[in-house]
Amino acid sequence: MRNCWRLTRLLILSALSLTLALPAFSSNDQAVEQLPKLLSLREQTAVREGWLQARLDTLLLPMMRRHKVEMWIVTTEEFHPDPVAQYIAPPIPYVGRRDFFIFADRGTGKLDRLALVRYPEEHLSHFFEVLNPPAREAAAVLRKVVEERQPKTIALNMGGTRGATNGLTHDAYRYLAETLGPTYAERFVSAAPLITEYLDTRLPDELEHYRTAVVATDILTQRALSNEVITPGKTTVGDVRWWLLQQVNKLGLDVWFQPDLRIQRQHASNSKTQQFLSVAPEAMVVERGDVVHVDFGLNYLGLSTDWQKHAYALRPGEKDVPAGLKRAMANTNRLQDILFSHLKAGVSGADIYDATMADCKREGIEAMIYSHSIGNQGHALGAGIDFRRFSGAAPELMREGSYTSIELNTTTPVPEWGGQKVTIMMEDDAYLTPQGMKWFRPRQTQFYLIR
Repeated sequence: MRNCWRLTRLLILSALSLTLALPAFSSNDQAVEQLPKLLSLREQTAVREGWLQARLDTLLLPMMRRHKVEMWIVTTEEFHPDPVAQYIAPPIPYVGRRDFFIFADRGTGKLDRLALVRYPEEHLSHFFEVLNPPAREAAAVLRKVVEERQPKTIALNMGGTRGATNGLTHDAYRYLAETLGPTYAERFVSAAPLITEYLDTRLPDELEHYRTAVVATDILTQRALSNEVITPGKTTVGDVRWWLLQQVNKLGLDVWFQPDLRIQRQHASNSKTQQFLSVAPEAMVVERGDVVHVDFGLNYLGLSTDWQKHAYALRPGEKDVPAGLKRAMANTNRLQDILFSHLKAGVSGADIYDATMADCKREGIEAMIYSHSIGNQGHALGAGIDFRRFSGAAPELMREGSYTSIELNTTTPVPEWGGQKVTIMMEDDAYLTPQGMKWFRPRQTQFYLIR
């Protein structure tokens, strides 16, 4: 059965994961690629289950041993699933009152995997020994599973600093403590470090699929910041936002946050929210001479993207962007280059941040950095490079192969705007190789033009 699943995955990868790069229409006199070929829902599920098989067969047991976890119990609730569930079990809905996925290390070379569920599902049997007792017997079965294995530590999804590490509800915790009794309740530990490593570890097979997601994100963003969508003096921020949401819906995908737009305008003050430029109101109309910024990301194959780009709405008679705005974008590109020069595996995000900001100070660049791990979630677990320092836990180190959303900005006076400062906020997804960081998609170095 396992070989059958792997063969299916290889056939799908070879036949369907290629992207199209044919020139389409362009409202900016610039070639725009067609959207990439996306897998159907059935094909996506087959690919994701292949990834799950690889993770459970090769990654999870060594990780549990590194974190001294002898048993890991993931508890998911009906209509309130644990964020980890779709990455440790098949990505299907679980509608039992409460389901348990149990991983146990018995000291052999094989990990025990059991699913104690209300409703058995065929896909589960490919990955777990499925236990499906009557509801009144579920507690006794759970207690027996634990007592037979006598784990010294039982990791539960609690005690972390991020939502993805805290999926266990208070009610489920009480159930486990009461069902297993005080002896085993004393052995409960936080699964947060294990979850962080598990979700921040990317499979080589994921890379090109993630690139497809990034390409789709980029193309939709370029189209949104063009005359296909925007007519200066008429189109509102809300029009652009809803166009993006509708396109994602047509593709059968979804988003993990609402697309945001920010507009900077000559002789207009820029309000800030928590040190960042404020999001523009939906009713605000895009006018000529505006610098338009979009923040947008989507979900595909259980992976999330995050993307920020800029356009300039040409004034009457203008054929290009003012030189001062070009300089502002060049400063942000320079910040990206500096950051990449310090980004290496095994280095903490805090050290990378300090080194980058020191270089910016020497070069006279007014910069902010707030980059974060990305992958199974948009704001994923893993090392961040961020001016907001979290105290307490030891800083995460950059992992080779992990994905990072390079999110940052610079602020530059623009002579053509009377010295008014303009902030260029960029966000591009990248991955860490032995040779350093690499972009999934070429970064923006010129404004998109709205004519």
